[in-house]
Amino acid sequence: MQRRCDRNRKRSKRRAIYCPIHGCYLDSVSQKYQIFADRPSQLQQRGMSRRNASMLVANKTAVPIEGEWLEAFWCEYCQQKNWYYVRKSDGGTYELSLAPQELWQQVTGVIDPQGNPSVSEFTRRHARLVSFHGVKDFQFIV
Repeated sequence: MQRRCDRNRKRSKRRAIYCPIHGCYLDSVSQKYQIFADRPSQLQQRGMSRRNASMLVANKTAVPIEGEWLEAFWCEYCQQKNWYYVRKSDGGTYELSLAPQELWQQVTGVIDPQGNPSVSEFTRRHARLVSFHGVKDFQFIV
């Protein structure tokens, strides 16, 4: 028999998302970033027919994929933040795996953790600097 306080609970419960390595509860430290399909093959991998996938991508350009997203979680055991690819199963459970590099191209609004490959190391380093020294950074100019 259920306790009365459990029956009347209207608030949503915590998502049961656990670390795939340690098994401890993971705390979310970012918003959900939805995954989009921009090629028919990406929809075919998820069970859609080739014809329907081609027509959908031709009409919509980018199709949101339901039940899949990228999200950053904090693991209490190893004390670090990791980006995970999350898939929601039918039974309300979640499957987690570390976010593969190719998924970053299918998400909007996320900064790639490896950085933009077209940006030089000098620009990347100076973008992270807190202080600004101006001409002192260019020692060859006098």
